[in-house]
Amino acid sequence: MERNLKNVLLLSLGFLLLFTAYGGLQSLQSSLYSEEGLGVAALSTLYGGMLLSSMFLPPVLIGKLGCKWTLVLAMCCYVAFSLGNFYASWYTLIPTSILVGLGAAALWSAQGTYLTIVGNMQARKTGQVGKDVVNQYFGIFFLIFQSSGVWGNLISSLVFGQTPTQGTVPEEQLQTCGASDCLMAAASTNSTRRPSQDLIYTLMGIYTGCGFLAVLLTAVFLEPVKDAGPEGDSEKWATPFWSTLLSTFKLLRDKRLRLLILLPMLSGFEQAFLSGDYTRSYATCALGIQFVGYVMICFGAVDALCSVLFGRLARHTGRIALFVLGAVTQLACIVALLLWKPHPSQLPVFFVFPGLWGMADAVWQTQNNALFGVLFEKNKEAAFANYRLWEALGFVIAFGYSTFLCVSVKLYVLLGVLGAAMAAYGAVEYLESRKAVGPLAAARTKPAEEGVAQTKL
Repeated sequence: MERNLKNVLLLSLGFLLLFTAYGGLQSLQSSLYSEEGLGVAALSTLYGGMLLSSMFLPPVLIGKLGCKWTLVLAMCCYVAFSLGNFYASWYTLIPTSILVGLGAAALWSAQGTYLTIVGNMQARKTGQVGKDVVNQYFGIFFLIFQSSGVWGNLISSLVFGQTPTQGTVPEEQLQTCGASDCLMAAASTNSTRRPSQDLIYTLMGIYTGCGFLAVLLTAVFLEPVKDAGPEGDSEKWATPFWSTLLSTFKLLRDKRLRLLILLPMLSGFEQAFLSGDYTRSYATCALGIQFVGYVMICFGAVDALCSVLFGRLARHTGRIALFVLGAVTQLACIVALLLWKPHPSQLPVFFVFPGLWGMADAVWQTQNNALFGVLFEKNKEAAFANYRLWEALGFVIAFGYSTFLCVSVKLYVLLGVLGAAMAAYGAVEYLESRKAVGPLAAARTKPAEEGVAQTKL
């Protein structure tokens, strides 16, 4: 197997194992630890830590340790979060959430940098266009990575389904499900009661084992890489500490990045809504906690399949068409969720929305990452650190207001962010098209001017 592709597959498998555990845990936080809002507080703290670390940590760690060992160190933080869930309390979940937040920014920045480097290496080796290979590698990665949503949630549903807690859901509770949910009643009903502690221990043991396997696989088998890009890119590892520290903010001088920050924020908002609000206010409220995993499997499966499909389609359709597809799909879902009254008799509908949501998310994950990698190729580490910083801010805001706002209000907020992000993205594409047309027009004008000069002679 080709060396660069082998490294992409190894990285993808490591993330698959790691996020089989973390993805399953994230989907359950708001339903499993609903008392006093512990679950969403842990998630908000987690992304708050990611927000802070995104400002300075990724460029420093990648510069000092390289992509591979940054990945290994960050993965260990995720394993700590699984361990903290064995005895979930404010004293275990909040500190481990902060730890994951610190590691997450470095993990994703290293991942984006690693894939961009090996993609460009492969392009130079085979004579292909760099952005096409990078797009393809991101598509392969997200195909494998997004399937973690299938396995992590399947494990949780199979474990919790051993002793179903589902009974007849009272009509009064169904009236407060969906967009009408303004902080679901704290009283435990058949559909919201927690599983037994033994089942929780079993699930956490499986998840922790997956995390340890991910760390071992990455540490032992993934090859370290160095950027051999043009214009002395390799010299940036020797830049002064404070210059590296502030590189994340320095990149904000670029007008394109200032416009694009709404795209990662949208990614944070929409993922937070699905994992925090859809799972609790739609699935758990009307069906029961044992259905959360099955519902999220649908999201993960469609997301994975569409990720590899869009990675390949991008070279034929261009990224603009895919961004329009993602925006229209998410817009349709938001409007429908505002109007829908969830009921157990409508079981298939509970799976349709996560499927469509996964299709839109596949656009954001593959195309956003590829867009940042292509537009800011000379500052990849800082660009991906910015991406994770603003995505984390979206998560923090969404989880932060999760216990204060009605679901309908959250959907309207998401609608506003979607509209603003698409308008800003359109502005960036316009700027890029003008930049591309400029040199072309100059090249056409030059021969014409030469012809005029020859005529005069």
